[in-house]
Amino acid sequence: MARPSCSLFGTFLTYYRGQRHLFVADLVCAFVVASVDLAFPQILRALTAGLFARGSDAILGVLLYLGVGLVCMYALRFVGRYFVIFWGHVMGARMESRMREDLFDAYQRMSFSYFDRHKSGDLMSRLISDLFDISEAAHHGPEYLLIGVVEIVGSFVILGTINAPLTGVLVLIACLLVAYNVYANWRMRSVYTENRERISQVNSRLEDSLAGIRVVKSFAAEDVERTKFRRSNTAYLDSKTRMYRAMGRYQAAIAAMMGGLNTVVLVMGGWLIAQGQMVPADLATYALYISLFTTPITSILDFTETLQKAIAGFKRFCEVLATQPDIQDKPGAPALLVSRGAISYHNVHFSYNFAATAAAPSAGGEEVIRGLDLDIEAGKTVALVGPSGGGKSTTCALLPRFYDVTSGSLTIDGQDVRDVTQRSLREAIGLVQQDVYLFDGTIAENIAYGCPEATLEEIHAAARRANIADYVESLPDGYETEVGERGSHLSGGQKQRVAIARVFLKNPPILIFDEATSALDNESEQAVQESLSELSRGRTTIVIAHRLSTIKGAQEIVTMEHGRVVERGTHEELLSRGGTYARYYRMQFADGSEDVA
Repeated sequence: MARPSCSLFGTFLTYYRGQRHLFVADLVCAFVVASVDLAFPQILRALTAGLFARGSDAILGVLLYLGVGLVCMYALRFVGRYFVIFWGHVMGARMESRMREDLFDAYQRMSFSYFDRHKSGDLMSRLISDLFDISEAAHHGPEYLLIGVVEIVGSFVILGTINAPLTGVLVLIACLLVAYNVYANWRMRSVYTENRERISQVNSRLEDSLAGIRVVKSFAAEDVERTKFRRSNTAYLDSKTRMYRAMGRYQAAIAAMMGGLNTVVLVMGGWLIAQGQMVPADLATYALYISLFTTPITSILDFTETLQKAIAGFKRFCEVLATQPDIQDKPGAPALLVSRGAISYHNVHFSYNFAATAAAPSAGGEEVIRGLDLDIEAGKTVALVGPSGGGKSTTCALLPRFYDVTSGSLTIDGQDVRDVTQRSLREAIGLVQQDVYLFDGTIAENIAYGCPEATLEEIHAAARRANIADYVESLPDGYETEVGERGSHLSGGQKQRVAIARVFLKNPPILIFDEATSALDNESEQAVQESLSELSRGRTTIVIAHRLSTIKGAQEIVTMEHGRVVERGTHEELLSRGGTYARYYRMQFADGSEDVA
């Protein structure tokens, strides 16, 4: 168990790189503050036993110098304390910023399967609340530790010179405090870890409810969402209650020990004075130093909650950084070179690993693709049809390596997609889905999302080819119009055409249309279909459709069932065979109202 802890601590220390100058200066200032605090009781003791025991003339003669000296000493303490509070927190904030960037980069590296297994609220909690607690510990931990060591050790050394027997008793009590502190913190660690998990669940429930607020409203399901949120919130409250119960026992026990410490000092000090082994002035100085070394102890103990949260949060942080993406480029993988755009699936098998975890990465489910063989000629438009769950969308998701095939091979112009870089592979593929995601920003920014260096003229040209330019130019702000969160300011057809313009600007040789028009009305569908037809001209295109009216332009139709190709051919050929496609056709167009021929 020691090795992971050392590794965790070593990883944490790496985040002090680049902040070493602030870290050293912070510790120097903390040392100055602690030294000044140690000096005052000793100065008071010396004055009480020496100068203040002389006549008034001697006292008045040095009071001015004494005052100036103390002012300078406390001015130095002021500067040190300011630096510790201001720059120390800046150091912690910079470390937090670095950790947040590393965590975000780790999220960006993850494959789709990782996000299938983790909730967005939990990932956000790790990025925000966990890292805040870590930054607080990064700043206050060394500061409290150094001040505590200097003041506690310094106090014991000075107290030992005043009265060794009494100091020996204090050392024993201090050792009991340290032992109990270590034991209590070990006991509370699991409570703080649970607390981090519970707040992540609250965040996940909130994110889920807000993301689906339109569904909630449409079903008048506010009470259902309140019930689910209260369940998560109550679990978090219970966890907090257990945490504060543990904290209460811990703090109360420490307070009792502190009270015992003061009692021992007063009783034993009185006995020593009665025995002539101590003078009252020394006991007063002793009391000042006890207050001095109990203050950092109290600060360290109060810091325990933040430290435990930071440890739990940093473990969760390191779990993400240690997670290897399911899909990675091979060492030295070349870029994909698309000369024609021919696609070939050969004996492909695949199953989703929804249950996979760090402890059981191989956990999987039933096969979705079962021995798929499919060749798509370059520049050809092929439509995939079949029942829901037949493997159509999964077949397309395997092409850009959103998931990796379990066995078999998938090639583009003879190059296995697993042997080339993911970036070059995905740059060669344009994807238009039914559920279009637009980022919060302007229409121009969304069109240029995959090509941020595009000029305004190129953005306008892409919009014209997607049949959205007239609408955009009619808006008061034109291409600078804000689309709102998830494109909420635009209609479904308008969002689809913005997404198509985005692909036009990307100009990939291979296209995937995944139910791109199934949720649109007839007028919007016709406009989007015209845009899709223009986009697919001269490109290898895969079209997924349940509505057979959307595949009029397909040169070949492939019917899939249970992850396999069961039939393929033109519309007329498949109708004449009387198979699955013909059955679907009769179900959709029995009244003769539409024709896909």
